[in-house]
Parts: sequence; C-alpha cells; structure tokens
Amino acid sequence: MLTVNNLHQYYGGSHILRDVSFTAKAGEVTVVLGRNGVGKTTLLKSIMGLVPIRSGSIALDGREIQRATPYERARAGIGFVPQGREIFARLTVEENLRMGLATRPGGTPVPPQLYELFPVLKQMLHRRGGDLSGGQQQQLAIARALAAGPRLLVLDEPTEGIQPNIIKDIGRVLRRLADTGLEGVSTGPMAVLLVEQYYDFAEELADQYLVMERGEVIARGPGSEMQTKGVRQLVAI
Repeated sequence: MLTVNNLHQYYGGSHILRDVSFTAKAGEVTVVLGRNGVGKTTLLKSIMGLVPIRSGSIALDGREIQRATPYERARAGIGFVPQGREIFARLTVEENLRMGLATRPGGTPVPPQLYELFPVLKQMLHRRGGDLSGGQQQQLAIARALAAGPRLLVLDEPTEGIQPNIIKDIGRVLRRLADTGLEGVSTGPMAVLLVEQYYDFAEELADQYLVMERGEVIARGPGSEMQTKGVRQLVAI
C-alpha cells in the first residue's frame, strides 16, 4: 500500500532522515520505534506532505505522491492521527467527525460504523471536543481520520497520556482495521503505520517493525521476532 524509497529530509543544515526505505502493506500493522528525537514524527510528516523532502520517493498503491499536497494525499486515501491528537476543542464531537469528511461530497453522513468502534463518541456527540478526557479525545482523533474511509491509517504515538483500558480498546480497533478494514467505509483490509513509544503495545500489534536511530532504519523484521532480536533494548531510554 505504502512504499517509501531512499527518503532524505533536512531541517536547515541538519540531516534528519537518512536514506529511509520501507513498505507498509494492506492487512498489516507496521510499527516504527525509536528513542525521542530520531526522526519518527518527521517521517510521518514527510509521508503526509507536511514537511518537504530533499530526495527519495513516496508511493501509495503504486502511485508516487511525494509532490502531492497534504489534502491531495488525504483524498488519495491516507488518514492521519497526529501526535497530541489536535482535535478542534471548540467544536462538538459530531462537528469534529464531519471535519474528517472534508474530502467527501457535501451532505455525506458520518459513518455509523465509527460509533460501533468507539461507542463513547455516540454518547458524547454534542459535547465539545475540549471537554472530553484525553483518552476520549484520542478515540475522536482516530474516528475523524477514519471517517473518509482511508486505505492507509497513519498514527503518531496514539497511546501517549492515555489510560490503560483505552489503550487496549485502541489496540483492538487497530488490529480489526488491519485485518478486515471498516465494513461499509473502507474497501478491504487497511495498512496501518504506527509510530509508538510504548513497547508492549507495539510488540502486541506489529506484523512488521522498524527501529530508527539518528534518522536511519537500523533494524527491521517481522513483529514475531521483536523479542528474540532484542528490540526492547534497542529502544530503551
């Protein structure tokens, strides 16, 4: 679904991403791990077109998108859940979800399947986003990204500051999306690209993993091998 080849990115004179290459396949959760400051968030912003790349290519389902604008990438089928959630605090839950439909024709309803994934959102439909707990806001951010039916879901540290019971709920949702997609909204299994600091959550979900250090991918492999390959030690602070 997503193919990144030989990606280089700079901030001023600083070389942030160094020859990063990987694929994220439909039906799989691809996890990117690494200590703070190694370039994980910059990688996701590069994929979304929020920061420019110096060289390399980014392809979605075989079509190169590195010159596309962020809204064109969203329209092409990428849903993005940024670090810190970035919901609209003064808008209601329903209005936030409608923002996720910006690439769809006017009058497109909010998919009811989102309320099946996150029942709390239906209960709080008319409450302002800023009045929700951190965990509820994270669920809202994920649902907003899913509203348009993306083929690739990109998440930047969705467990940050979230209570354990909601982390488990989010894990179940991501596994379901990778396995089957969102019936009636997406067309088959999704590709999920997850940047995560919480190692246990990442290991449980990962079909494939990448470890980054100083802007480079230093280790990769099947998620089933994370324990035997000592990945926890590689990313320990």
